[in-house]
Amino acid sequence: MNILILGGGGREHALAWAVMQNPKCDKLIVAPGNAGIAQIATCAFFNIENSAEVITFAESEAIDFVIIGPEAPLAAGVSDDLRDAGFLVFGPSKAAAQLEASKAFTKEICMAANAPTAAYAHFTDAAEAKAYITAQGAPIVVKADGLAAGKGVVVAMALQDALDAVDDMFGGAFGGAGAEVVIEEFMDGEEASFFVLCDGENVLPIGTAQDHKRVGEGDTGPNTGGMGAYSPAPVLTDNIATQALEQIVKPCMAEMARRGSPYQGVLYAGLMIKDGAPRLVEYNARFGDPECQVLMMRLGGQILDLLQASAEARLDKAQVNWADDHSITVVMAANGYPGAYEKGSVIKGLDALADDSHNVTFHAGTAEKNGDIIATGGRVLNVTARGASLVEAHKRAYDMVDTIEWPEGFFRRDIGWRAL
Repeated sequence: MNILILGGGGREHALAWAVMQNPKCDKLIVAPGNAGIAQIATCAFFNIENSAEVITFAESEAIDFVIIGPEAPLAAGVSDDLRDAGFLVFGPSKAAAQLEASKAFTKEICMAANAPTAAYAHFTDAAEAKAYITAQGAPIVVKADGLAAGKGVVVAMALQDALDAVDDMFGGAFGGAGAEVVIEEFMDGEEASFFVLCDGENVLPIGTAQDHKRVGEGDTGPNTGGMGAYSPAPVLTDNIATQALEQIVKPCMAEMARRGSPYQGVLYAGLMIKDGAPRLVEYNARFGDPECQVLMMRLGGQILDLLQASAEARLDKAQVNWADDHSITVVMAANGYPGAYEKGSVIKGLDALADDSHNVTFHAGTAEKNGDIIATGGRVLNVTARGASLVEAHKRAYDMVDTIEWPEGFFRRDIGWRAL
């Protein structure tokens, strides 16, 4: 098969790495890719949110299968247009991707499906939102309704923080994503990520992970796109996963189909778990980043068969073969992230690292310049390792991190602390 992956981050590097291990993959192109992806696949440059450009490229390269990594092309309807042009595509339709593109839409679906989630209210006016917050009190959660690259959520422990978040969102801190806000009841418990493939009718769980959203050790500081992850998540037991599937995922998928927007792709359910019961925090319409990295490390080449089964609506005949192993990824980010950060610093020591089935450094925000690898993003590297235990994987990953010479970057030393 000739395969095209859209995206250029750590998630897409991990997908490319896993897909390349499947003998069905004859040619792999990633657009736009990054310096790490360029070492294993061909990179191409065009606007991945422009359907016409994507289709023209896919036709010129005789692409058999398109895998859409990030949320922006999904929200732009690229998957619909590719399907209309006759391509096999992994990724939900624009209508189905609203489960990520609009927090209010997701809440509506949950209410219709009777899926357990936080109580909420939806606002288009700052004064009304603030009046509601004042009446409810803190702690409370304020979310930009639209896509904000994983950063449009403020968990406000104090009332003033919530009021300030409303001002920021309506003031344009997250662009168009904050033109509407959803305010939710604060849920306590332990958060974990549950990944399920869907084909419009059938669902197939493919793994669990736990992300570390806050920038600082001990889960302190502002939210980021994710500073590290590990899989599996012990808090998401088989029993809780079954509850989540039966009470949350399946009823929501049935409601989407009932509305004429069947969901086909990966569904990432962020769950809050307390007293052995899950509640939905949010849905994402694509693999999490950096959770994808730890999942791909454990799934390997079989992921291509699973993604293809989802795209061809035959998940009822597919199965996941799990090894009894653990994986962990540590994000190395540019100093200053998630605020302002410098680009262009040189990263050294990568050549000394082993890249094999147990140790891989996935690139997230890198480019190659004059033979050097340079940092071009906020989250720059995902140092990922697999082991028979989480302790073993943890040691491998941090041994790799300590080999990398990049004074302009930082990372958390406590990834995996909840399980460890």
